[in-house]
Amino acid sequence: MNTAQILKDSEDRMDKAVDVFRNELKGLRTGRANPAMLDPIRVDYYGSPTPIKQIANVSSPDPSSLMIKPFSADDLKEIEKAIRGSDLGLAPNNDGKVIRLNIPQMSGDQRKKIVQQLKKSAESAKVSCRNIRRDANKHFDDAEKAGEMTEDERDKGKDKVQAQLKAYETKVDDLADKKSKEILEG
Repeated sequence: MNTAQILKDSEDRMDKAVDVFRNELKGLRTGRANPAMLDPIRVDYYGSPTPIKQIANVSSPDPSSLMIKPFSADDLKEIEKAIRGSDLGLAPNNDGKVIRLNIPQMSGDQRKKIVQQLKKSAESAKVSCRNIRRDANKHFDDAEKAGEMTEDERDKGKDKVQAQLKAYETKVDDLADKKSKEILEG
């Protein structure tokens, strides 16, 4: 592998790590009703775990509630069961046609716990990026040993991977800071 290939591979993998973190953020409660908070929940739909938004319309009629209208009324019970089994701590109200979720205001302690959870997720994303850097550095070392590049090229490549890592860690920190403010201000 040459320098450009190694850098491209590490960049693609770091992008994926940041995307995973970004998707985790969507599922965190902020005190406001947001249809994305249901994204991590999977419903048993004919034997396969399926995201709620694939079998129902999810809307937010007001800032403190969500309304889930399944495409088929037969799915109401399974959706309700999945929500009760999730770690969101919400009680679904099923009226036979739609499920309503009232999102209670969060206490200061709940907000702090969610921010702690957020920080752990951010650190996991950064660790993933650091592991990708380690792999890229190993590729540079292997390429240099195999005679595919010089020591100078290897060292420059490692410096570029380090710069990539810093940029992605900054992205993760920015996303985490923005979400933390949103949670704490609620």
